[in-house]
Amino acid sequence: QVQLVESGGGLVQAGGSLRLSCAASGHTFSTYAMGWFRQAPGKEREFVATINRNGASTYYLDSVKGRFTISRDNTKNTLYLQMNSLKPEDTAVYYCAASSRAMLPRYQNEYTYWGQGTQVTVSS
Repeated sequence: QVQLVESGGGLVQAGGSLRLSCAASGHTFSTYAMGWFRQAPGKEREFVATINRNGASTYYLDSVKGRFTISRDNTKNTLYLQMNSLKPEDTAVYYCAASSRAMLPRYQNEYTYWGQGTQVTVSS
């Protein structure tokens, strides 16, 4: 069982930055691949980024490549998403999730545990 709690969301102007954090409970954090997803109003939840168990490999949604960076600190049981050059279309509730898959899971059904989400709003 893993409990995930996101933080760091807020209101920012276009071009600004935010860093999201996802704190995981338990001592098995390093055995999970982790991911970030987002859901904008009226839209389905979509994949944003994923990172493997030791943090050596990552994969991103094309529209966030070069702007977002996913990372993890297994000593702190924490996942991060650094978001730079934010655009209004990045406005969404952002969720972190944990997967027992070994490699880079990109689909929601590959993830077992989910956080409650944190709101990110980018104004133009």
